[in-house]
Amino acid sequence: MGGLKAAVTTDSAIVTEVMVDVLKAGGNAADAGIAGCLVQAAVEPFMTNHTGLVTFLYYEAKTGKVHQLDSLGAFPSGLPPFKPVPPSMGSYAAMPPSAIIPGFMPGLKAIHERFGSRSWGDLCAPAVKWAEQGHPVSTFEFGVNIFGEKFITYFPEGRDFYQPNGFFPNVGDIFVPPGMAKTLRAVAEHGPDYMITGRWAEAFVKKANDMGWKIKMDHMTEVPPRWVDPLKFAYHDLEIVSLGPPQAQGIYIAITLGVLKHLGIREMKPGSADHVWAMGHALRQAQRHWEYAQDDSIYGVPRDELLDDGYHAHLAKMISKSRPKVDLTQHIKLSGDAAAGGDLMSAFTGTGGKPRLAKSNSDQPSGSCELAVVDSEGNWVQMMNTLQGSGIPGMVVEGIPMVGSHATFGNLQSPMDATLVPNAKSRCIIGNTMVLKNGRPIASAGSPGNVHCTVPQVLSYLLDFKLDPYAAVDAPRMLPMTEARGIVIEDRLPTGTVEDLHKLGVRVSVSPSYDYHMGSFSVITRDEETGNYIAVADPRRCAVADGIR
Repeated sequence: MGGLKAAVTTDSAIVTEVMVDVLKAGGNAADAGIAGCLVQAAVEPFMTNHTGLVTFLYYEAKTGKVHQLDSLGAFPSGLPPFKPVPPSMGSYAAMPPSAIIPGFMPGLKAIHERFGSRSWGDLCAPAVKWAEQGHPVSTFEFGVNIFGEKFITYFPEGRDFYQPNGFFPNVGDIFVPPGMAKTLRAVAEHGPDYMITGRWAEAFVKKANDMGWKIKMDHMTEVPPRWVDPLKFAYHDLEIVSLGPPQAQGIYIAITLGVLKHLGIREMKPGSADHVWAMGHALRQAQRHWEYAQDDSIYGVPRDELLDDGYHAHLAKMISKSRPKVDLTQHIKLSGDAAAGGDLMSAFTGTGGKPRLAKSNSDQPSGSCELAVVDSEGNWVQMMNTLQGSGIPGMVVEGIPMVGSHATFGNLQSPMDATLVPNAKSRCIIGNTMVLKNGRPIASAGSPGNVHCTVPQVLSYLLDFKLDPYAAVDAPRMLPMTEARGIVIEDRLPTGTVEDLHKLGVRVSVSPSYDYHMGSFSVITRDEETGNYIAVADPRRCAVADGIR
Protein backbone atom coordinates (compact mmCIF):
# COMPACT_ATOMS: atom_id res chain seq x y z
CA MET A 1 0.00 0.00 0.00
CA GLY A 2 1.56 3.27 -1.14
CA GLY A 3 1.03 7.00 -1.01
CA LEU A 4 0.72 7.03 2.78
CA LYS A 5 1.38 9.95 5.14
CA ALA A 6 1.62 7.46 8.03
CA ALA A 7 2.04 3.71 7.67
CA VAL A 8 1.53 0.48 9.62
CA THR A 9 2.21 -3.17 8.82
CA THR A 10 1.86 -6.23 11.07
CA ASP A 11 1.03 -9.90 10.62
CA SER A 12 -2.54 -9.43 11.93
CA ALA A 13 -5.40 -7.40 10.45
CA ILE A 14 -6.69 -6.73 13.96
CA VAL A 15 -3.37 -5.36 15.17
CA THR A 16 -2.87 -3.21 12.08
CA GLU A 17 -6.34 -1.69 12.49
CA VAL A 18 -5.72 -0.91 16.16
CA MET A 19 -2.40 0.79 15.40
CA VAL A 20 -3.89 2.92 12.62
CA ASP A 21 -6.67 3.95 15.01
CA VAL A 22 -4.05 5.05 17.57
CA LEU A 23 -2.38 7.23 14.93
CA LYS A 24 -5.72 8.72 13.85
CA ALA A 25 -6.48 9.58 17.49
CA GLY A 26 -3.28 11.62 17.74
CA GLY A 27 -0.88 9.01 19.07
CA ASN A 28 2.67 8.75 17.82
CA ALA A 29 4.55 5.75 16.43
CA ALA A 30 5.68 4.61 19.89
CA ASP A 31 2.09 4.74 21.16
CA ALA A 32 0.94 2.66 18.19
CA GLY A 33 3.71 0.13 18.79
CA ILE A 34 2.78 -0.28 22.46
CA ALA A 35 -0.92 -0.73 21.70
CA GLY A 36 -0.07 -3.12 18.88
CA CYS A 37 2.07 -5.34 21.10
CA LEU A 38 -0.62 -5.50 23.78
CA VAL A 39 -3.27 -6.49 21.24
CA GLN A 40 -0.97 -8.89 19.42
CA ALA A 41 -0.51 -10.95 22.57
CA ALA A 42 -4.29 -10.98 23.09
CA VAL A 43 -5.27 -12.14 19.59
CA GLU A 44 -2.23 -14.28 18.71
CA PRO A 45 -1.37 -16.19 21.91
CA PHE A 46 0.02 -18.92 19.66
CA MET A 47 2.72 -16.52 18.43
CA THR A 48 3.38 -14.17 21.34
CA ASN A 49 2.30 -13.37 24.89
CA HIS A 50 2.41 -10.70 27.57
CA THR A 51 5.40 -12.30 29.36
CA GLY A 52 7.76 -12.72 26.41
CA LEU A 53 10.35 -10.27 25.21
CA VAL A 54 10.33 -6.93 23.41
CA THR A 55 12.93 -5.31 21.19
CA PHE A 56 12.49 -1.81 19.83
CA LEU A 57 14.30 0.24 17.20
CA TYR A 58 13.10 3.84 17.09
CA TYR A 59 14.00 6.72 14.81
CA GLU A 60 13.20 9.95 16.66
CA ALA A 61 12.36 12.54 14.02
CA LYS A 62 13.10 15.66 16.08
CA THR A 63 16.65 14.55 16.95
CA GLY A 64 17.48 12.27 14.01
CA LYS A 65 18.71 9.66 16.47
CA VAL A 66 18.00 5.92 16.38
CA HIS A 67 17.37 4.28 19.76
CA GLN A 68 17.49 0.58 20.64
CA LEU A 69 15.77 -1.06 23.58
CA ASP A 70 16.42 -4.64 24.69
CA SER A 71 13.91 -6.16 27.09
CA LEU A 72 14.51 -9.88 26.81
CA GLY A 73 13.76 -10.97 30.33
CA ALA A 74 16.49 -12.48 32.47
CA PHE A 75 17.58 -15.47 34.47
CA PRO A 76 17.45 -14.81 38.22
CA SER A 77 20.81 -14.45 39.94
CA GLY A 78 22.04 -17.16 42.23
CA LEU A 79 19.79 -19.88 40.81
CA PRO A 80 20.49 -22.55 38.20
CA PRO A 81 18.20 -22.71 35.14
CA PHE A 82 14.85 -24.09 36.28
CA LYS A 83 13.27 -26.79 34.11
CA PRO A 84 9.96 -27.88 35.59
CA VAL A 85 9.59 -31.19 33.74
CA PRO A 86 12.23 -33.95 34.02
CA PRO A 87 13.53 -35.56 30.81
CA SER A 88 11.68 -38.80 31.65
CA MET A 89 8.33 -37.13 30.98
CA GLY A 90 8.31 -37.71 27.23
CA SER A 91 7.87 -35.44 24.21
CA TYR A 92 7.23 -32.27 26.20
CA ALA A 93 10.66 -32.56 27.74
CA ALA A 94 12.69 -33.83 24.82
CA MET A 95 14.49 -30.48 24.98
CA PRO A 96 13.30 -29.25 28.39
CA PRO A 97 13.06 -25.45 28.36
CA SER A 98 14.06 -23.20 31.22
CA ALA A 99 11.90 -20.73 33.09
CA ILE A 100 12.81 -17.04 32.85
CA ILE A 101 11.72 -13.71 34.33
CA PRO A 102 9.39 -11.93 31.83
CA GLY A 103 10.58 -8.95 29.80
CA PHE A 104 7.44 -7.89 27.89
CA MET A 105 5.82 -5.46 30.34
CA PRO A 106 9.12 -3.94 31.54
CA GLY A 107 9.94 -3.22 27.90
CA LEU A 108 6.63 -1.55 27.10
CA LYS A 109 6.88 0.44 30.33
CA ALA A 110 10.32 1.75 29.34
CA ILE A 111 9.09 2.71 25.85
CA HIS A 112 6.02 4.48 27.23
CA GLU A 113 8.01 6.42 29.81
CA ARG A 114 10.50 7.67 27.23
CA PHE A 115 8.49 8.15 24.05
CA GLY A 116 4.78 7.63 24.76
CA SER A 117 2.32 10.52 24.34
CA ARG A 118 -1.03 8.85 25.12
CA SER A 119 -2.13 7.58 28.52
CA TRP A 120 -1.24 4.01 29.39
CA GLY A 121 -4.89 3.16 30.00
CA ASP A 122 -5.88 4.39 26.54
CA LEU A 123 -3.19 2.23 24.93
CA CYS A 124 -4.37 -0.82 26.88
CA ALA A 125 -8.05 -0.39 25.99
CA PRO A 126 -7.97 -2.19 22.61
CA ALA A 127 -6.21 -5.22 24.12
CA VAL A 128 -8.81 -5.37 26.91
CA LYS A 129 -11.58 -5.24 24.31
CA TRP A 130 -10.15 -8.03 22.19
CA ALA A 131 -9.42 -10.21 25.23
CA GLU A 132 -13.03 -9.75 26.36
CA GLN A 133 -14.73 -10.44 23.04
CA GLY A 134 -12.23 -12.93 21.64
CA HIS A 135 -10.93 -13.31 18.11
CA PRO A 136 -11.73 -15.63 15.19
CA VAL A 137 -9.40 -18.63 14.93
CA SER A 138 -7.44 -18.75 11.68
CA THR A 139 -6.14 -21.86 9.94
CA PHE A 140 -2.67 -20.68 10.95
CA GLU A 141 -3.57 -20.51 14.64
CA PHE A 142 -5.29 -23.88 14.56
CA GLY A 143 -2.28 -25.52 12.90
CA VAL A 144 0.22 -24.03 15.34
CA ASN A 145 -1.92 -25.13 18.30
CA ILE A 146 -2.03 -28.69 16.98
CA PHE A 147 1.75 -28.69 16.52
CA GLY A 148 2.39 -27.59 20.10
CA GLU A 149 -0.47 -29.49 21.76
CA LYS A 150 1.63 -31.79 23.96
CA PHE A 151 3.52 -28.80 25.30
CA ILE A 152 0.84 -26.16 25.77
CA THR A 153 -1.67 -28.59 27.30
CA TYR A 154 0.75 -30.50 29.52
CA PHE A 155 -0.40 -28.72 32.68
CA PRO A 156 -4.08 -28.39 33.69
CA GLU A 157 -3.73 -24.63 33.48
CA GLY A 158 -2.74 -24.95 29.82
CA ARG A 159 -5.66 -27.23 29.03
CA ASP A 160 -8.07 -24.83 30.73
CA PHE A 161 -6.68 -21.93 28.68
CA TYR A 162 -6.25 -23.40 25.21
CA GLN A 163 -9.04 -26.00 25.34
CA PRO A 164 -11.78 -24.45 27.50
CA ASN A 165 -14.35 -26.90 26.13
CA GLY A 166 -12.01 -29.86 26.11
CA PHE A 167 -10.63 -29.27 22.62
CA PHE A 168 -9.00 -26.54 20.55
CA PRO A 169 -11.45 -24.06 19.00
CA ASN A 170 -11.93 -24.84 15.34
CA VAL A 171 -11.15 -22.55 12.42
CA GLY A 172 -13.67 -19.72 12.39
CA ASP A 173 -14.67 -20.16 16.03
CA ILE A 174 -14.29 -17.21 18.39
CA PHE A 175 -11.60 -17.91 20.97
CA VAL A 176 -11.95 -15.91 24.19
CA PRO A 177 -8.70 -16.40 26.15
CA PRO A 178 -9.86 -17.43 29.65
CA GLY A 179 -8.79 -15.02 32.38
CA MET A 180 -6.78 -12.71 30.13
CA ALA A 181 -9.25 -9.81 30.09
CA LYS A 182 -9.31 -9.60 33.87
CA THR A 183 -5.53 -9.33 34.03
CA LEU A 184 -5.38 -6.78 31.20
CA ARG A 185 -8.05 -4.63 32.85
CA ALA A 186 -5.83 -4.53 35.93
CA VAL A 187 -2.81 -3.69 33.76
CA ALA A 188 -4.80 -0.83 32.23
CA GLU A 189 -5.84 0.46 35.65
CA HIS A 190 -2.62 -0.04 37.61
CA GLY A 191 -0.07 0.24 34.82
CA PRO A 192 2.57 -2.23 33.60
CA ASP A 193 3.87 -2.62 37.16
CA TYR A 194 0.85 -4.85 37.82
CA MET A 195 2.78 -7.58 36.00
CA ILE A 196 6.23 -6.52 37.23
CA THR A 197 5.83 -5.86 40.97
CA GLY A 198 2.07 -5.98 41.53
CA ARG A 199 -0.65 -8.57 42.02
CA TRP A 200 0.08 -10.63 38.90
CA ALA A 201 3.80 -10.65 39.67
CA GLU A 202 3.05 -11.99 43.13
CA ALA A 203 0.91 -14.76 41.65
CA PHE A 204 3.70 -15.59 39.18
CA VAL A 205 6.31 -15.83 41.94
CA LYS A 206 3.99 -17.98 44.08
CA LYS A 207 3.33 -20.40 41.21
CA ALA A 208 7.06 -20.60 40.52
CA ASN A 209 7.80 -21.34 44.17
CA ASP A 210 5.07 -23.99 44.28
CA MET A 211 6.70 -25.70 41.30
CA GLY A 212 10.16 -25.59 42.89
CA TRP A 213 11.60 -22.46 41.27
CA LYS A 214 12.57 -20.43 44.32
CA ILE A 215 12.54 -16.96 42.85
CA LYS A 216 11.76 -13.88 44.90
CA MET A 217 9.97 -10.65 44.08
CA ASP A 218 13.36 -8.91 43.85
CA HIS A 219 14.19 -11.10 40.87
CA MET A 220 11.35 -9.52 38.90
CA THR A 221 13.22 -6.21 38.62
CA GLU A 222 16.89 -7.06 39.05
CA VAL A 223 17.71 -6.89 35.29
CA PRO A 224 15.73 -3.95 33.86
CA PRO A 225 15.32 -3.17 30.14
CA ARG A 226 18.42 -1.64 28.65
CA TRP A 227 18.75 1.24 26.17
CA VAL A 228 21.81 0.54 24.04
CA ASP A 229 23.47 1.90 20.93
CA PRO A 230 22.36 0.03 17.81
CA LEU A 231 24.92 -1.31 15.37
CA LYS A 232 25.55 1.04 12.42
CA PHE A 233 27.55 0.42 9.28
CA ALA A 234 27.88 1.82 5.77
CA TYR A 235 26.62 -0.12 2.77
CA HIS A 236 27.49 1.64 -0.48
CA ASP A 237 25.92 5.12 -0.08
CA LEU A 238 23.55 4.04 2.68
CA GLU A 239 23.75 3.48 6.43
CA ILE A 240 22.21 0.36 7.91
CA VAL A 241 21.14 0.43 11.55
CA SER A 242 20.30 -2.84 13.24
CA LEU A 243 20.24 -4.38 16.69
CA GLY A 244 23.65 -4.39 18.32
CA PRO A 245 25.17 -6.88 20.77
CA PRO A 246 24.11 -8.91 22.60
CA GLN A 247 21.63 -9.12 19.73
CA ALA A 248 23.28 -10.95 16.84
CA GLN A 249 21.28 -9.58 13.94
CA GLY A 250 23.33 -6.47 13.19
CA ILE A 251 26.55 -8.47 13.04
CA TYR A 252 24.89 -11.11 10.87
CA ILE A 253 23.58 -8.53 8.39
CA ALA A 254 26.87 -6.64 8.24
CA ILE A 255 28.90 -9.74 7.41
CA THR A 256 26.36 -11.11 4.93
CA LEU A 257 26.02 -7.88 2.97
CA GLY A 258 29.74 -7.14 3.21
CA VAL A 259 30.65 -10.53 1.75
CA LEU A 260 27.98 -10.22 -0.95
CA LYS A 261 29.29 -6.81 -1.95
CA HIS A 262 32.76 -8.21 -2.54
CA LEU A 263 31.34 -11.24 -4.36
CA GLY A 264 29.75 -8.83 -6.83
CA ILE A 265 26.13 -9.48 -5.93
CA ARG A 266 24.90 -6.47 -7.93
CA GLU A 267 26.19 -8.01 -11.15
CA MET A 268 24.22 -11.23 -10.58
CA LYS A 269 20.70 -12.07 -11.64
CA PRO A 270 18.12 -12.61 -8.85
CA GLY A 271 17.27 -16.28 -8.52
CA SER A 272 20.25 -17.43 -10.58
CA ALA A 273 22.63 -20.14 -9.43
CA ASP A 274 25.33 -17.50 -8.92
CA HIS A 275 22.99 -15.53 -6.64
CA VAL A 276 21.93 -18.57 -4.59
CA TRP A 277 25.52 -19.83 -4.37
CA ALA A 278 26.81 -16.45 -3.18
CA MET A 279 23.95 -15.93 -0.74
CA GLY A 280 24.30 -19.41 0.74
CA HIS A 281 28.01 -18.90 1.39
CA ALA A 282 27.59 -15.36 2.75
CA LEU A 283 24.87 -16.46 5.17
CA ARG A 284 27.01 -19.38 6.30
CA GLN A 285 29.95 -17.11 7.05
CA ALA A 286 27.72 -14.71 8.98
CA GLN A 287 26.27 -17.53 11.06
CA ARG A 288 29.78 -18.55 12.12
CA HIS A 289 30.12 -15.21 13.90
CA TRP A 290 27.19 -15.56 16.29
CA GLU A 291 29.61 -16.22 19.13
CA TYR A 292 30.79 -12.61 19.12
CA ALA A 293 27.34 -11.22 19.86
CA GLN A 294 27.67 -10.89 23.62
CA ASP A 295 26.70 -8.51 26.37
CA ASP A 296 29.61 -6.06 26.23
CA SER A 297 29.35 -5.41 29.95
CA ILE A 298 30.38 -9.08 30.42
CA TYR A 299 32.56 -9.90 27.38
CA GLY A 300 34.75 -8.07 24.96
CA VAL A 301 32.93 -7.54 21.67
CA PRO A 302 35.11 -6.98 18.55
CA ARG A 303 32.68 -4.58 16.84
CA ASP A 304 35.19 -2.81 14.61
CA GLU A 305 36.74 -6.08 13.49
CA LEU A 306 33.34 -7.60 12.66
CA LEU A 307 32.37 -4.53 10.62
CA ASP A 308 35.73 -4.20 8.86
CA ASP A 309 35.30 -4.00 5.09
CA GLY A 310 38.72 -5.54 4.56
CA TYR A 311 37.69 -8.57 6.60
CA HIS A 312 34.54 -8.97 4.51
CA ALA A 313 36.65 -8.72 1.36
CA HIS A 314 38.96 -11.44 2.69
CA LEU A 315 36.03 -13.78 3.40
CA ALA A 316 34.66 -13.13 -0.08
CA LYS A 317 38.05 -13.81 -1.66
CA MET A 318 38.25 -17.19 0.08
CA ILE A 319 34.73 -18.06 -1.10
CA SER A 320 35.52 -17.02 -4.68
CA LYS A 321 38.78 -18.94 -4.80
CA SER A 322 37.05 -22.10 -3.54
CA ARG A 323 34.51 -22.08 -6.39
CA PRO A 324 34.52 -25.41 -8.27
CA LYS A 325 36.63 -25.58 -11.42
CA VAL A 326 34.72 -28.46 -13.01
CA ASP A 327 31.08 -29.48 -13.46
CA LEU A 328 30.04 -31.42 -10.33
CA THR A 329 26.68 -32.67 -11.60
CA GLN A 330 27.96 -36.25 -11.76
CA HIS A 331 29.14 -35.99 -8.15
CA ILE A 332 25.67 -34.86 -7.07
CA LYS A 333 24.02 -37.70 -9.01
CA LEU A 334 26.27 -40.32 -7.45
CA SER A 335 26.12 -39.00 -3.90
CA GLY A 336 22.47 -37.97 -3.87
CA ASP A 337 20.61 -34.82 -4.84
CA ALA A 338 20.07 -33.83 -1.23
CA ALA A 339 21.72 -34.58 2.07
CA ALA A 340 19.84 -36.41 4.79
CA GLY A 341 16.98 -34.33 6.15
CA GLY A 342 18.56 -33.93 9.57
CA ASP A 343 21.68 -32.46 8.00
CA LEU A 344 20.00 -30.05 5.63
CA MET A 345 17.45 -29.06 8.19
CA SER A 346 19.85 -28.56 11.06
CA ALA A 347 19.81 -24.84 10.32
CA PHE A 348 16.03 -24.77 10.03
CA THR A 349 14.33 -22.81 12.76
CA GLY A 350 10.91 -22.52 14.27
CA THR A 351 8.36 -19.77 13.88
CA GLY A 352 10.29 -17.30 15.96
CA GLY A 353 13.88 -18.23 15.32
CA LYS A 354 14.47 -21.14 17.70
CA PRO A 355 16.81 -23.82 16.30
CA ARG A 356 14.71 -26.86 15.46
CA LEU A 357 16.41 -30.04 14.29
CA ALA A 358 14.33 -32.13 11.95
CA LYS A 359 14.95 -35.22 14.09
CA SER A 360 13.96 -33.57 17.38
CA ASN A 361 10.60 -34.36 18.92
CA SER A 362 10.45 -31.21 21.00
CA ASP A 363 7.06 -29.51 20.88
CA GLN A 364 8.11 -26.28 22.59
CA PRO A 365 6.35 -23.51 20.66
CA SER A 366 8.37 -20.77 19.00
CA GLY A 367 6.60 -17.61 17.96
CA SER A 368 7.13 -13.93 17.35
CA CYS A 369 5.34 -10.92 15.89
CA GLU A 370 6.97 -8.00 14.08
CA LEU A 371 5.45 -4.51 13.93
CA ALA A 372 6.43 -1.50 11.82
CA VAL A 373 4.90 1.96 12.02
CA VAL A 374 5.74 5.49 10.90
CA ASP A 375 3.66 8.43 12.10
CA SER A 376 2.96 11.70 10.27
CA GLU A 377 5.84 13.41 12.08
CA GLY A 378 8.33 10.87 10.73
CA ASN A 379 8.90 8.95 13.97
CA TRP A 380 9.64 5.39 12.87
CA VAL A 381 9.32 2.15 14.85
CA GLN A 382 10.48 -1.36 13.97
CA MET A 383 9.88 -3.72 16.87
CA MET A 384 9.17 -7.29 17.89
CA ASN A 385 7.23 -8.98 20.66
CA THR A 386 7.46 -12.70 21.17
CA LEU A 387 6.69 -15.71 23.31
CA GLN A 388 10.39 -16.63 23.25
CA GLY A 389 11.74 -16.28 26.74
CA SER A 390 8.38 -16.09 28.47
CA GLY A 391 8.01 -17.13 32.09
CA ILE A 392 7.37 -20.72 33.18
CA PRO A 393 7.27 -23.32 30.37
CA GLY A 394 3.73 -24.49 29.63
CA MET A 395 2.19 -22.61 32.55
CA VAL A 396 -0.67 -20.10 32.53
CA VAL A 397 -0.95 -17.57 35.36
CA GLU A 398 -4.20 -15.60 35.60
CA GLY A 399 -4.94 -15.78 31.89
CA ILE A 400 -1.39 -15.19 30.66
CA PRO A 401 0.23 -18.19 28.89
CA MET A 402 3.98 -18.82 28.80
CA VAL A 403 6.44 -21.16 27.08
CA GLY A 404 9.72 -20.54 28.91
CA SER A 405 13.14 -19.68 27.52
CA HIS A 406 14.76 -21.06 24.38
CA ALA A 407 18.28 -20.17 25.52
CA THR A 408 21.32 -22.37 25.85
CA PHE A 409 23.98 -21.59 28.44
CA GLY A 410 27.46 -20.98 27.11
CA ASN A 411 27.00 -22.31 23.57
CA LEU A 412 29.16 -20.38 21.11
CA GLN A 413 27.05 -21.21 18.06
CA SER A 414 23.59 -20.90 19.59
CA PRO A 415 21.51 -17.96 18.30
CA MET A 416 19.94 -17.74 21.77
CA ASP A 417 22.40 -18.05 24.61
CA ALA A 418 22.59 -16.79 28.19
CA THR A 419 25.43 -16.17 30.62
CA LEU A 420 24.48 -16.82 34.23
CA VAL A 421 26.07 -13.88 35.99
CA PRO A 422 24.24 -10.90 37.55
CA ASN A 423 22.79 -8.33 35.13
CA ALA A 424 23.82 -10.20 31.99
CA LYS A 425 21.70 -9.77 28.87
CA SER A 426 21.18 -12.78 26.63
CA ARG A 427 22.11 -13.19 22.99
CA CYS A 428 19.18 -13.44 20.62
CA ILE A 429 18.37 -13.18 16.91
CA ILE A 430 15.77 -10.49 16.26
CA GLY A 431 15.66 -8.55 13.03
CA ASN A 432 14.65 -4.92 13.69
CA THR A 433 16.59 -3.02 11.01
CA MET A 434 16.49 0.43 9.36
CA VAL A 435 18.16 1.75 6.23
CA LEU A 436 19.14 5.43 6.35
CA LYS A 437 20.11 7.83 3.57
CA ASN A 438 21.48 11.23 4.49
CA GLY A 439 20.53 10.54 8.11
CA ARG A 440 16.84 9.69 7.49
CA PRO A 441 15.23 6.27 7.16
CA ILE A 442 14.21 5.19 3.67
CA ALA A 443 13.25 1.66 4.72
CA SER A 444 12.82 -0.62 7.69
CA ALA A 445 12.42 -4.37 7.89
CA GLY A 446 12.00 -7.17 10.38
CA SER A 447 10.33 -10.52 10.68
CA PRO A 448 9.59 -13.53 12.84
CA GLY A 449 10.55 -16.93 11.47
CA ASN A 450 14.10 -17.57 10.28
CA VAL A 451 15.01 -14.04 11.25
CA HIS A 452 18.78 -14.31 11.16
CA CYS A 453 19.07 -15.27 7.50
CA THR A 454 15.95 -13.77 5.96
CA VAL A 455 16.49 -10.11 6.92
CA PRO A 456 19.76 -9.79 4.93
CA GLN A 457 18.06 -11.48 1.96
CA VAL A 458 15.18 -9.01 1.89
CA LEU A 459 17.66 -6.13 2.28
CA SER A 460 19.70 -7.49 -0.62
CA TYR A 461 16.61 -7.77 -2.82
CA LEU A 462 15.81 -4.14 -1.95
CA LEU A 463 19.26 -2.59 -2.04
CA ASP A 464 21.28 -4.75 -4.45
CA PHE A 465 18.66 -5.92 -6.96
CA LYS A 466 16.53 -2.76 -6.59
CA LEU A 467 13.26 -4.70 -6.43
CA ASP A 468 10.16 -2.79 -5.39
CA PRO A 469 9.23 -3.33 -1.72
CA TYR A 470 6.56 -5.97 -2.30
CA ALA A 471 8.68 -7.89 -4.81
CA ALA A 472 11.59 -7.87 -2.33
CA VAL A 473 9.37 -9.39 0.36
CA ASP A 474 7.67 -11.82 -2.04
CA ALA A 475 10.92 -13.18 -3.55
CA PRO A 476 12.06 -16.71 -2.55
CA ARG A 477 14.08 -16.97 0.65
CA MET A 478 16.56 -19.62 1.71
CA LEU A 479 18.52 -20.96 4.66
CA PRO A 480 22.31 -20.71 4.98
CA MET A 481 24.43 -23.28 3.20
CA THR A 482 25.04 -26.32 5.38
CA GLU A 483 28.24 -28.24 6.02
CA ALA A 484 27.08 -30.69 3.34
CA ARG A 485 26.96 -27.88 0.75
CA GLY A 486 23.18 -28.04 0.89
CA ILE A 487 20.61 -25.28 0.76
CA VAL A 488 16.90 -25.21 1.55
CA ILE A 489 15.01 -22.66 -0.51
CA GLU A 490 11.38 -21.87 -1.23
CA ASP A 491 10.17 -23.83 -4.25
CA ARG A 492 10.01 -20.97 -6.76
CA LEU A 493 13.39 -21.08 -8.48
CA PRO A 494 13.68 -20.15 -12.16
CA THR A 495 14.03 -22.99 -14.65
CA GLY A 496 17.60 -24.22 -14.84
CA THR A 497 18.78 -22.84 -11.50
CA VAL A 498 18.80 -26.21 -9.71
CA GLU A 499 20.78 -27.79 -12.55
CA ASP A 500 23.28 -24.94 -12.45
CA LEU A 501 23.61 -25.30 -8.67
CA HIS A 502 24.35 -28.99 -9.13
CA LYS A 503 27.20 -27.99 -11.42
CA LEU A 504 28.58 -25.99 -8.50
CA GLY A 505 28.25 -29.00 -6.18
CA VAL A 506 25.33 -27.52 -4.24
CA ARG A 507 22.63 -29.90 -3.05
CA VAL A 508 19.16 -28.35 -3.24
CA SER A 509 16.16 -29.08 -1.06
CA VAL A 510 12.95 -27.08 -1.25
CA SER A 511 10.48 -25.88 1.32
CA PRO A 512 6.90 -24.88 0.41
CA SER A 513 6.67 -22.12 -2.17
CA TYR A 514 5.55 -19.68 0.54
CA ASP A 515 6.91 -21.08 3.79
CA TYR A 516 5.72 -19.41 6.99
CA HIS A 517 8.93 -20.53 8.71
CA MET A 518 10.69 -18.10 6.35
CA GLY A 519 8.91 -15.27 8.11
CA SER A 520 6.25 -12.63 7.79
CA PHE A 521 8.04 -9.39 7.03
CA SER A 522 6.91 -5.98 8.19
CA VAL A 523 8.50 -3.56 5.73
CA ILE A 524 7.93 0.15 5.26
CA THR A 525 9.76 2.30 2.71
CA ARG A 526 9.82 6.06 2.11
CA ASP A 527 9.59 7.60 -1.34
CA GLU A 528 12.39 10.17 -1.40
CA GLU A 529 10.63 12.37 -3.95
CA THR A 530 7.18 12.62 -2.35
CA GLY A 531 8.05 11.80 1.26
CA ASN A 532 5.15 9.32 1.31
CA TYR A 533 5.39 5.77 2.60
CA ILE A 534 4.76 2.30 1.23
CA ALA A 535 3.74 -0.42 3.71
CA VAL A 536 4.13 -4.06 2.67
CA ALA A 537 2.23 -7.14 3.88
CA ASP A 538 4.10 -10.45 3.53
CA PRO A 539 2.05 -13.19 1.79
CA ARG A 540 3.51 -15.97 3.95
CA ARG A 541 1.21 -15.50 6.95
CA CYS A 542 -1.76 -13.25 7.75
CA ALA A 543 -0.10 -9.86 7.31
CA VAL A 544 -2.05 -6.68 6.57
CA ALA A 545 -0.63 -3.23 5.73
CA ASP A 546 -2.53 0.02 6.06
CA GLY A 547 -2.03 3.65 6.91
CA ILE A 548 -3.29 7.21 6.65
CA ARG A 549 -3.43 9.02 3.32
